[in-house]
Amino acid sequence: MQDQRGYDHTRVERTWQDRWTDAGVYHVPDDAEDPTYVLGMYPYPSGELHMGHVRNYTITDAYARYRRMCGDHVLHPMGWDAFGLPAENAAKEHDSDPATWTFDCIETMKGQMESMGFGYDWEREVTTCKPEYYRWNQWLFARFHEEGLVEQRDAEVNWCPSCETVLADEQVEGEAELCWRCDTPVETRELSQWFLKITEYADELVDDIDRLEGWPDSVRGMQRNWIGRQHGTRLPFSIEDHGTVEAFTTRADTAFGATFFALAPDHPIAQELAEEDEDVREFVNEVADPEGDEPNGVATDLVATNPVTGEDVPVYVADFVLSDVGTGALMGVPGHDDRDHAFATKMGIDVVPVVAPEGEDGTPEMPDVSEGAYTDDGVLVNSGEYDGLDSETARERITADTEGAEAATQYRLRDWGISRQRYWGTPIPVVHCEDCGPVVVPEEDLPVELPEFINTTGNPLDEAEEWKATTCPDCGGAATRETDTMDTFVDSSWYFLRYVSPDLDTAPFDRDRANDWMPVDRYVGGIEHAVMHLLYSRFFTKVLADHEGLAHREPFTNLLAQGMVQLDGEAMSKSKGNVVSPQAIVSEYGADTARLFTMEAAQPERDFDWTDKGVQSAHAFLQRLHETVESFDSGAATGEKDDIAEYVAREIDATIAVARADYESLTFNTALRETRELVGLLRNYREYADAVHAETFERGLRVAVRLFAPVTPHISEELWELLGGREARSASERASSAERGSADSRAASPRDDGDDGEPRAGFVAEAPFPEPESDTADHDRERRLVENTRSDVRQIIDVAGIEDPERVEVVVAPEWKHRALDIAIESDAPNVISELMQEEEIRQHGDAAADYGQDLQEERQSLTPALSPDREFETLQRAAWLIRREFDAEVVVSRAEDADEDVAKKARPGRPAIRID
Repeated sequence: MQDQRGYDHTRVERTWQDRWTDAGVYHVPDDAEDPTYVLGMYPYPSGELHMGHVRNYTITDAYARYRRMCGDHVLHPMGWDAFGLPAENAAKEHDSDPATWTFDCIETMKGQMESMGFGYDWEREVTTCKPEYYRWNQWLFARFHEEGLVEQRDAEVNWCPSCETVLADEQVEGEAELCWRCDTPVETRELSQWFLKITEYADELVDDIDRLEGWPDSVRGMQRNWIGRQHGTRLPFSIEDHGTVEAFTTRADTAFGATFFALAPDHPIAQELAEEDEDVREFVNEVADPEGDEPNGVATDLVATNPVTGEDVPVYVADFVLSDVGTGALMGVPGHDDRDHAFATKMGIDVVPVVAPEGEDGTPEMPDVSEGAYTDDGVLVNSGEYDGLDSETARERITADTEGAEAATQYRLRDWGISRQRYWGTPIPVVHCEDCGPVVVPEEDLPVELPEFINTTGNPLDEAEEWKATTCPDCGGAATRETDTMDTFVDSSWYFLRYVSPDLDTAPFDRDRANDWMPVDRYVGGIEHAVMHLLYSRFFTKVLADHEGLAHREPFTNLLAQGMVQLDGEAMSKSKGNVVSPQAIVSEYGADTARLFTMEAAQPERDFDWTDKGVQSAHAFLQRLHETVESFDSGAATGEKDDIAEYVAREIDATIAVARADYESLTFNTALRETRELVGLLRNYREYADAVHAETFERGLRVAVRLFAPVTPHISEELWELLGGREARSASERASSAERGSADSRAASPRDDGDDGEPRAGFVAEAPFPEPESDTADHDRERRLVENTRSDVRQIIDVAGIEDPERVEVVVAPEWKHRALDIAIESDAPNVISELMQEEEIRQHGDAAADYGQDLQEERQSLTPALSPDREFETLQRAAWLIRREFDAEVVVSRAEDADEDVAKKARPGRPAIRID
């Protein structure tokens, strides 16, 4: 049941969402100059938001709100990745059609997004299943085809028998090779497919990874590994009666250690042998397991001649050799490859070391390869005329000297097969003519729209006979439409460009505006898209830069891969029954509570556990925040600006500095923790002081509200209004507030003067992000000094068993100790004590100086600068009230020269001496 003691979150959230919409707060005009582009990966409309969505979109919303408060125009759009097989399957199950199902889901999810207060420019909404969007998928296909980047060919493809469609390599997951959507084991089929030739950009895609400095290293590594570029050598091995078989190797320097040759089970020679040799046939058809834990194989009667040594080595068929990696054949060098070593050990094949590490005297030290391979570079041994050469030189020489060998580069990346045998996707704009062959549909005939859905097994487009029958654009003869649709990753490979001009009907995007507004400044989404979506988006952007005048070759400047929301250590999943409904949280606690908890729980890139306790804590804090602001009466606050007020003012500035830096780096949890502590400090100040200094206290409230505003926008707007941050509400609104007995009706008379002396009016969403009023450069040291001092007081009282302390004296270290610390930090002399004793002001303190110098010598590696004695004294004077409040004791802050000598001698810079009576 909703807590009625504080603010009414249902009313507050609905009110401010309506006002933001009416005022167009989040709309970005087309003439905005280079707005900050903040984007969360758009969702698939599955029906309802889940907590992963809430976290993702709160991250982008908070950052967008922060940058808007910093004065930026902010482009923060939202759309729908609306095509896809799940909608088609759901429609079949519910006797509906994919369009109806999808748009119903969009309506539900959009309403939930609005209820969360996400500040999207909904005028830029895109929906990929609408013809006005997928028309441009088809247009781009035609442009790629025109530039030679589209090809149709027969190919072995990944086939999901459950989804009844082709999958790209990237959509086959894990060692078990399961469909990424339904976890069904994937099969191999031979089909005619349409491909986008991403391999044409393989070198640029991998080379430019180093320029993605704003991307996580893990994502960059995943892309680099997926592209899988390797520089090496193709060596021509000859097999009697079977001609030359090339093997690719990155280690031509190990050629003298090749003791076997291996073929993939589906290599043409292996297939030919299987027809004649029962052992090979059994292995190929029944035993071979490329995903097995151990390499397996079978011997053949063939031998292969090593082109480097001229020696013959036995040929095996082995399941660790893959036909789609390299050439489907390899030279086995068990002395210098772990996989080859394991195979050789199992099959009883010789292991010969031919590369050795260089010893201290410069001579090779023969490695022991009996238990494992030596895989590092080194110096060649057992390699004839190449003995003594380093590995790199040997690779170059052997490649140059061996007849038929050539330097080569190989990639793991394959061209992107985009053909999908399903209905709910962009129709591939091709017609098949018996005379002309496949013909791309001309631009004036786009879009090729989907026909009415037919609920059938397999691909419904194959059953749409009337739709399929058409005429050839080239010859006018009878033709048949292509019934494959595009992989939905085509939709998401350029959607971020459509947001800049979503209603443009002459091109997929406004080039000039895209050149001004792109690339995306902050992009947030799941790590699961590191290879597919992000790689394809980079590919599309580079093609559009080459052929459509796009000025940028990378789509996303800064990328954040947010962590998962878990329950009891497991990812939330409907199948596990551990899903927490965002709508239930919003209903009971409010959107701001959900937003605050998800942003406080952990850094955005880390996983975290959803807990009821955490949600309740966030909600209770918002209630306290509301009470703190609501109960403030500037007329009753008549206190002077004393040391306590000065301390509070300094903490306000320090909080601003920390929060600003943390918002910029998206470490919201630390920014929110700092702001929570500021609110706690203000409450403590209010409770301790006879009368707070009105200007300082009010500024603290106004700062706290603005610092929370990016994460908890609704309550922040309400509190901003309570503080006079808006113009007066209407009479009916005031009357409504009065009837509810809410003190927020006081906002009807806003204060006339703001921080800058100007009338206070407007949304907190558009208010300036706070700026410190004082220098905060050394405030970390001030905070550390205060916290260390308070901790030391607690420890002394606890250890000494003092139940009711009457007086606490805090003594600041003398000037000479500060000088000695500075010298020790700056000095690179082996013995700092002798250097200290050269200073008269230090030396005159005799044994005390020597003892302190010895301490500094021992601690040199951990020494850090301290505040000056005056700054320490002033800081502790301002903070003394915290100790008085905690222990109800008199607190005195003294300089060393004014204190008892026995106490003062214990004081050190940053660690004052303490005496408790």
